[in-house]
Amino acid sequence: MTDAPPLEPLEISKRRLADSGGTWALKARVTTEHQIAEVLREKIIVGVLARGQKLKQAEIARMLDVSITPVREALRLLEAQGYVAVSAHRGAVVAPFQIEGAAELYQLRQLLETRLTLEATRRMTADDLDGLKAINHDLLAAARAGDRAACREKNFRFHFRFYELAGQPQTLDFVRMLWARYPLDMLSQVPGRQPRVFDEHVALLAELERGDPDAAAAAMAAHIDSGWQEFLANYTSPQPR
Repeated sequence: MTDAPPLEPLEISKRRLADSGGTWALKARVTTEHQIAEVLREKIIVGVLARGQKLKQAEIARMLDVSITPVREALRLLEAQGYVAVSAHRGAVVAPFQIEGAAELYQLRQLLETRLTLEATRRMTADDLDGLKAINHDLLAAARAGDRAACREKNFRFHFRFYELAGQPQTLDFVRMLWARYPLDMLSQVPGRQPRVFDEHVALLAELERGDPDAAAAAMAAHIDSGWQEFLANYTSPQPR
């Protein structure tokens, strides 16, 4: 692991990006069902809602202070995207992980996330870079505290705050779908993985600071590959790539 910075507050040039990952508040966007779907999608990706967990419409409606109808529509949207599975017996549950096709998910992540990295690197500002450093700093603090849930949240926020800078919303939507199916929850259980995630982010940030899109894309590819190799080593027999 690289020499970690002290955990005092980082000096940010103008602002530190707000982190709202712990809230269940809705944002002023499009339709209510799309807002609800966005909140639930994030909760699934960061592990607040676990694989196989039953999603009770009345409980979600109460937590978000909405009626049942938009919650039902949001769950239909998430079912179409692969986040939610619906059966006659259990109702809606967070979709379980399926090992079949995991290698394809890895390959698609490499393709789409390096694409976003190239464009985001060209567009990002010094303030954007400071914001990413702050999130990674928080990830390190969570790793030192042994808080795996917080690590997943910070990792999610780091990646998607960065990818949003690319200005490619359709590609970003596909990447969200990949993350929903990817074994990130299993990776978070690998001993020592979270400090390595911090180190890999540091390598990416160094290339971003240099403003080199190709080198940043290579660092992102290496980061994704590192997690995939650890997944193969811990959960499956190695398979052809």
